[in-house]
Amino acid sequence: MTTYDERASLSDLTTTAERVRRSVEGVIEGKPEVVRLSLTVLLAEGHLLIEDVPGVGKTMLAKALARSIDCSVRRIQFTPDLLPSDITGVSVFDQQRRDFEFKPGAIFAQIVIGDEINRASPKTQSALLESMEERQVTVDGHSYELPSPFMVVATQNPVEMEGTYPLPEAQRDRFMARVSIGYPHPEAELRMLDVHGGVSPLDDLQPVAHAHDIVKLVEAVRAVHVAESVRRYAVDLVGATRQHPDLRLGASPRATLHLLRAAKAAAALAGRDFTLPDDVQSLAVAVLAHRLLPTAQAQLSRRTAEQVVVDILQRTPVPDPSAQAWRQPQPPGHQPPGARRL
Repeated sequence: MTTYDERASLSDLTTTAERVRRSVEGVIEGKPEVVRLSLTVLLAEGHLLIEDVPGVGKTMLAKALARSIDCSVRRIQFTPDLLPSDITGVSVFDQQRRDFEFKPGAIFAQIVIGDEINRASPKTQSALLESMEERQVTVDGHSYELPSPFMVVATQNPVEMEGTYPLPEAQRDRFMARVSIGYPHPEAELRMLDVHGGVSPLDDLQPVAHAHDIVKLVEAVRAVHVAESVRRYAVDLVGATRQHPDLRLGASPRATLHLLRAAKAAAALAGRDFTLPDDVQSLAVAVLAHRLLPTAQAQLSRRTAEQVVVDILQRTPVPDPSAQAWRQPQPPGHQPPGARRL
């Protein structure tokens, strides 16, 4: 049952998210859909992979999101000589105490920016696996919890392939969504010249939300209702990727979970405490495409994973709204928050 406090939290969510959105859009010109997806992933307790050509603002987006929230932030520049211990931390022997002391690595922050993640070796990339999935780090047999909220925002450049290591499937599957910023519209680029021409807008960016606010908003997203038919619709979409003739690797069960979590966050950002099939549809490409591997024949015909997901969306039947109530059933005598009790 949705309580008054849950609905109040949902109202707080939309207000706080709007402040963060405006703050980030003050830095990233003309890309509202990209900023909204970033917020969706943050509130859905996911991680974001930003993949695009150089100079379109990948790192700027990650930094703007991090600085808009008053929380701990670490930036990791991934290079071929980066070691796993640089990320997770290392145990150092303390001469005075005669014991080993753990020195936390760069992963011990609430928002971790991984710049050009595909420039590090696969061994170093794998240092992120446990932290992204279990939100903890294990070093020398001891597990250390990561702070909350915790989000990894990684960037990678898909065009400079020399000296890079493609992310393995297990690593890509840890990212809830992948987004491409793309080139700005000419008008947005003109505004960017005016704003960025003198000083960086990041210099004046002030936090508009606190870390504990984000934790409360995440709890509000968890309370968003998902009807049985919407859950089945998500399962059908992901299942179709495992049988599509143009794919040699479909999406995992983790992808289904990420798709539903993202849909709940999207519904909350829209001010609803229940999800719609539209929420699932709007996020399917961003959540599923980067996990899929096209066949060799599909690659020769230049058929992308994004096109395959769009094809699946068109072929998969959508739940009939006339036959399904999306809202969570309420017990007899329930009154909505703010209703006058007689």
